[in-house]
Amino acid sequence: MNWTEPKSYSEWIQRLISVRALMMSMFFLVLIVSELRFDWIEKTIGFYLVSTNTVRPESGAIWEIGKQTRTAQRAIDKIVSDRQSSYREAGNATSFKQIAATIQPEEWLLVPPDLFRSLYLELPPELAREIVPPFELLALINDQDWDRTYFEKDGEGLNIYLLNQDNRVLRKLQISADLLYLMAHSEIQVGQTLDAFSVFSGRIYDSDYFFEVLKTLTPEVRQGVIRRPEQILSIPGRIIRVGISDEALSGYIQIGFEIESGTQRLLILIQGHEWAVWRLHSVLEADERG
Repeated sequence: MNWTEPKSYSEWIQRLISVRALMMSMFFLVLIVSELRFDWIEKTIGFYLVSTNTVRPESGAIWEIGKQTRTAQRAIDKIVSDRQSSYREAGNATSFKQIAATIQPEEWLLVPPDLFRSLYLELPPELAREIVPPFELLALINDQDWDRTYFEKDGEGLNIYLLNQDNRVLRKLQISADLLYLMAHSEIQVGQTLDAFSVFSGRIYDSDYFFEVLKTLTPEVRQGVIRRPEQILSIPGRIIRVGISDEALSGYIQIGFEIESGTQRLLILIQGHEWAVWRLHSVLEADERG
């Protein structure tokens, strides 16, 4: 083989079209075409890296990203496991107050849309509207995009996220601590009397006097004072005393009805509209002073 530099242009041509040069050109052409077609060089390097992966030190940006990914995946797996447990608990929830009691700070709770709807429909209309107007909820249901509902603790209240299948927030709702308190619209205390509650001190009236005054007021006021009479009618026994709280909360005032039922005393607590209860209370106090 002559490794000396060609001395003339013709000698350059002879060397370029020699058998050896043509064979080398064909060889490299085959390598290039096979690489473009089969990516065998990348695959070979990849197989080598995989085979030596366990003996190479874990350092560098790629390793750090891998560690972070594995850590994040373990955290997600734990969250999913916790959410599945919470989902089973939420499936038996009977009120938003119970859900609020189930969730710990910085935790989430998953419920299906149908459960949210049933809890929403259990609320008095005026409280339900505080969470979301019924027509807005109807539009969300009609769109058929609402897939699941997440509850998040927000202090003593709740944040609610209505999500679609892609986890896009369709609507964020809030239930304040005051609103949660008002949701105990028909709380029954067995063996309790009005005297056990300081908020009723000095505002306890004989039931006959209470209803006598209530009858003199307009239907709108009576409806505002006792918004859902069926709650009281469902309790057997006779109402003997009625107490009116001295505290207003989010436009409502608590009223207690002490009921004598057989050999025991029951106390049923409801929420009346502030404006209506104050109107009733002013008449009760004026008649007593008169």
